[in-house]
Amino acid sequence: MSRATGAGPVHATWEPRPAGRWEDAFLTGNGHHGALVFGDPVDDRIVVTQHTLVRPNGGEHARPPRLAARLASLQDRLLAGDRTAAETFTDGRPLQWVQPFHPAFGIRLRRTGDDGGHPYRRSVDFGTGEVTAHRGSWTSRVFVSRADDVIVQRVADTRLTLGIALDHRLPGAPAGLGVGHGALLTPEGALLSQRVRYPDSDRAYTGVTLLAVTGGDTELLPPGARITGARSVLLLTRVRRHTGDLDVTAEARAPRDLLTGPRPYDRLLDRHLALHRTAYRRVSLDLAADPAERALPGSALLGRPRSPALLERLFAAGRYHLLSASGLLPPRLTGLWTGDWRTAWSGAFTTNANLNLQTACAPAAALPEVTEALAALIDRQLPDWRVNARTVFGTRGAVAPSHTDGESGLTYHFSRAYPLHLWTAGADWLLKPLVDQEETSGEHDPRTAAALDEIALFYEDFLTRTDGGGHLVVVPSYSPENRPANASWGTLNAAMDLSAARHALHTAARRHPQRAAKLRALADRLPPHRVNSDGALAEWAWPGLDDSYDHRHLSHLYAVWPLDEINPYDTPDLAAAAHRALELRGTENDSAHGHLHHALIAARLRDAERVAAALARVLDGDFFHASLMSAHYPNRDVYNADAAHALPAVLIEALVQSTPHRLVLLPALPAHCPRGELRGVRTRFGATVDLGWDPHGARAVLRPSRTVRIDLRTSSGARPLDLVAGEDRVLTLGAR
Repeated sequence: MSRATGAGPVHATWEPRPAGRWEDAFLTGNGHHGALVFGDPVDDRIVVTQHTLVRPNGGEHARPPRLAARLASLQDRLLAGDRTAAETFTDGRPLQWVQPFHPAFGIRLRRTGDDGGHPYRRSVDFGTGEVTAHRGSWTSRVFVSRADDVIVQRVADTRLTLGIALDHRLPGAPAGLGVGHGALLTPEGALLSQRVRYPDSDRAYTGVTLLAVTGGDTELLPPGARITGARSVLLLTRVRRHTGDLDVTAEARAPRDLLTGPRPYDRLLDRHLALHRTAYRRVSLDLAADPAERALPGSALLGRPRSPALLERLFAAGRYHLLSASGLLPPRLTGLWTGDWRTAWSGAFTTNANLNLQTACAPAAALPEVTEALAALIDRQLPDWRVNARTVFGTRGAVAPSHTDGESGLTYHFSRAYPLHLWTAGADWLLKPLVDQEETSGEHDPRTAAALDEIALFYEDFLTRTDGGGHLVVVPSYSPENRPANASWGTLNAAMDLSAARHALHTAARRHPQRAAKLRALADRLPPHRVNSDGALAEWAWPGLDDSYDHRHLSHLYAVWPLDEINPYDTPDLAAAAHRALELRGTENDSAHGHLHHALIAARLRDAERVAAALARVLDGDFFHASLMSAHYPNRDVYNADAAHALPAVLIEALVQSTPHRLVLLPALPAHCPRGELRGVRTRFGATVDLGWDPHGARAVLRPSRTVRIDLRTSSGARPLDLVAGEDRVLTLGAR
């Protein structure tokens, strides 16, 4: 078997012109602050974002509906055959969106001078997080420090004349914002600030930008400053959300402290690289692409949807953007970035597919920074999850919301067509990457254990109704965001709810031996999945509920992916039924998350052709901006991070799959990737895998950190494999 050849994939992307739209601006971030960089030599813009910036809209005061006293009556009606009973299980409120995410402001840099006769290049280096642009003698370099939590920009020229201002006037900014500007001369150069207060609220946020000027003169031109004849200007920017007033001078002390010593930009970059580069380099994908295609700008490469070079770059960009968006919080629907106050779906964390797909690759792709951000969000919101369980269902334990702004974890976003307050499987799905991370690392997180305890308590109290055969019934039950063809949305025994309950109870049982027997007994009383008359795994296991196939969500195949409940090895008959359900599933409105969710399930079912077809629908559909951030719909409609962040998970699942006791190599390799190398992937049995393949065979190197016996699955069949901690194991596989 030959190794992937060539100089290797390009861990960057570039464009030959500045961004004309904020969607095409290159992205950098540290999980707290983000920046969208346009890179214009004459009139440059950087849009500044910060994860906690959400606009008050009433959601900050919303509470879950008090429905617990009516639950028993609803259950009686549904069990008696009333298929519309859940439509009245509400307190009559109108749909309330969570508080919308929005940009902070733009940094505007207007430069005097024209280098129009010189070539231009704008690039982002995934390994450093640095966005650069240059033309002639002018250069701009920007990154967001993971070490010091500050946006850092350095602009240089032979003789730099520059006007700098903070500008809140971004698309969709609401009327009535209370905006105040400040500008002070400082020993370094100047301090610019902008305070923005939301309409009819005491909440506000303040941004400060400290200018350190080398050479030349600095004068204030409120609300900004003008730099004349300088060699370079270093800008350090931070945003703070607050109530009341904020001492701008005190807020600037920390950035000022970062300027001590020579060459502050390089020193700050080195501190950042120790964290960012280390994380980014853990995993890489090389598909032996054509070097000429690897050299293309991203926008040109997107025009070659079957190019291995495109998959290489999107894999690299996806891990980069996922890492950059994760820190204080995991990624939103838009990651950490937006240039418009009118963010679709409030720029929320949507937990019935989107956040789950975005974070799916984190354990295998060696990004514990992402699972840590998710764990922190869950831990902060767990008290609200308890309120949801008590208020809506009258139980102990915890129920996660389908939407959150990152601030409140209360369930209040629901409507007749989207009765999201009935959905009880969310906590299990959110915790799945954290359980996978524990299995991967061998380290247990007490926050995950606490959340699992709460979910188990919920099911102990909630699963009280039974059917004629003595099986427990999940009632009410909801399959996001679909409904049966012959019933309303709120029903009984959605396949996802059954799988989530089983998984949560068994997972909690493994961690609590003293309660294990009780939890497993409860799980064992849940009914089996149902196969419908089409031979497909039914979306609702309750007899008489007919499937609706044309839908973007694939909630009913939760047992296949991300769970391991249904698989071709242990449950081949159910796997065949799941595959039939996947074949019958339509694409509805062509949402990117639906296509890639389809691909992930197909990979688990070893269907390489279906994986390739789902990828092709995204790559042919013009879902990616020049920034390599994605859109929700074809033709780059609605900025959205689902595809960008989920695509690495699809490629990993097509090449390497693992459970605590199984390794599957090359289960669903797309035909247009005949050779390559995937390095550094983590497995759930505690080993790192480097995998290389070509048409003649494959070679895998396993580096286990634990001693374990696993079931090895390849195209040649199955065999047991003993691994010893600290001893590399080399596997050579024949031609596929």
